[in-house]
Amino acid sequence: MERSGVRIIFRAQILREMRFLFCRHHYLPAPHLASVPPVFMLIKIGFDLEFEVAAPTPMILLLFIHPSRRADLRSEERLVVHPDVPVTRYTDLFGNICGRILAPAGRVRLSLDAVIEDSGQPGRQALDVLQHRVEDLPDETLAFLLSSRYCEVDKLSDVAWKLFGATTPGWPRVQAICDWVHDHITFGYEFANPTKSAFDVYTEGKGVCRDFNHLAATFCRCMNIPARYVTGYLGDIGVPPDVNPMDFSAWFEAYLGGRWRTFDARHNIPRIGRILMAAGRDAADVAMTTNFGSAILKKFVVITDEIPAPKLPQARRSKRAPVKTRGKSQAIRQAR
Repeated sequence: MERSGVRIIFRAQILREMRFLFCRHHYLPAPHLASVPPVFMLIKIGFDLEFEVAAPTPMILLLFIHPSRRADLRSEERLVVHPDVPVTRYTDLFGNICGRILAPAGRVRLSLDAVIEDSGQPGRQALDVLQHRVEDLPDETLAFLLSSRYCEVDKLSDVAWKLFGATTPGWPRVQAICDWVHDHITFGYEFANPTKSAFDVYTEGKGVCRDFNHLAATFCRCMNIPARYVTGYLGDIGVPPDVNPMDFSAWFEAYLGGRWRTFDARHNIPRIGRILMAAGRDAADVAMTTNFGSAILKKFVVITDEIPAPKLPQARRSKRAPVKTRGKSQAIRQAR
């Protein structure tokens, strides 16, 4: 009996260590048992974009996963262009992976389909991280203290210090900025405007996710906290589904306690499944596509779906046969 019990335990250990998930022609390790809370999740990401191009047009594409998340990819991230044209990759000044194509005249389709691993946990909050003095900041963060195309530090500095000057430096100050923006700016897709700046958002009091985070990032810079604008995938994982079509999302990162920390003035709650694609000073640095000629968007589909965990095969139980012993029914384990 003991030997058979050991066999069952050992078999469960093998299942724990050797179970594989087959997904899109790749076997992927999935080390948690069904009875154990998952320590990660797999997310299917991708997009399907189509443009009507009037004439051969050069395009820059920021449609790839950020280098900081590439180790989490569990399938090939391959951009498919139809008609088939070469895609040249390069890294821009902010460390983002970019692609270059010469789009031919007519319909041009860009598509990508990949699987990425994520912690499956909401974004961590580090309430005790400190705000750096400007003289102690790393050189590479200083550009994110300055004004940029959509983040006018000079126009909003006085406002920021009046609103947040009395807040506790560090995480509490950035959170106070997010709370204020979230509570005072009205969200609506009808308020989208590609030329709207942080100052416009403050004066008008309305905007979309990029506007919320432009304003919050600007307030952070006004308070001497480096802040960068980022874009990526953010699906409705762990939250009620949004009735609006899925889109790429925007949030911002503040430099606190020696590294970049995630904040989102639009949603203003920790979220599951943020997949970073690009980071820059503002939206001008991280446009998903930039075309040098006429290219009219005709189709826009974004995919960010959690892949359900497969059911584990259960270890087979030893069969028991009832026997009579002294008039009583007793179960004994069959020999194997």
